[in-house]
Amino acid sequence: MPPPPHSHLFRSQTLTPLLRLRPSSNSSPPPLWRPRRHLSACASAARLADPLAAAGSATPQQPVLGVEEAVVGFVTGKRKATEVAHAVWRSVVQKGDTVVDATCGNGNDTLALLKMVADERRQGCVYGMDIQESAIESTSSFLQMAINDGHERELVKLFSICHSRMEEIVPKDSPVRLVAFNLGYLPGGDKTVITVPRTTELALQAASRILSSGGLISVLVYIGHPGGRDELDVVESFASSLPIDTWVSCKLQMVNRPIAPVLILLNKK
Repeated sequence: MPPPPHSHLFRSQTLTPLLRLRPSSNSSPPPLWRPRRHLSACASAARLADPLAAAGSATPQQPVLGVEEAVVGFVTGKRKATEVAHAVWRSVVQKGDTVVDATCGNGNDTLALLKMVADERRQGCVYGMDIQESAIESTSSFLQMAINDGHERELVKLFSICHSRMEEIVPKDSPVRLVAFNLGYLPGGDKTVITVPRTTELALQAASRILSSGGLISVLVYIGHPGGRDELDVVESFASSLPIDTWVSCKLQMVNRPIAPVLILLNKK
């Protein structure tokens, strides 16, 4: 395994719109990884017009969902799997926690997680990563627009790195409450550019090692594209292999909607 990329990646901890990360020869992704692309400028502008709603956070018209309401809404076809995921996250994550956004993309989940961990003392930490530099830049700019408090923005640490290498950036003495994955292609981007089973399996293994007792691994798998079901098979196989005395694994899936995203939740006892 290549040495930790601290020498250049930790300079990206503060969020700036002109963030530039140049991967060294040691940080190139595994050959089977296909980096994801970010949204177009028009799509990003539309998302930034209402960043809190895009991130699944509460607005005056959209109150925060509880887990029960989100799950019932999902069962009745009124709520999305992403809404269920965020509701479950809120029931697990506490103020001041350390969490990981393993596929930050454009920053929607990153922002939602930041709102969950940031407390009045400006503690808590979100480690966000994506293999593609443009996605890191997009997330950074999005957070700059969405968050006025500069001290709060500093709770997010962004890294241009494959999610399979998350152990290299999360300090060993920082217990992690949640690791979130959003697998597949990025909406609005090139649908042929996707995450792949090999690095996802490695990332799940890494997540299981850094997760603290009582923590959660959340995996949303989009399967309506070539390779999506192969990745789902890997995630399900990993979930099934976890020992029942220390893990609880569950899956939410629309049975009669074969290409609907699948939410897999792994709770560490």
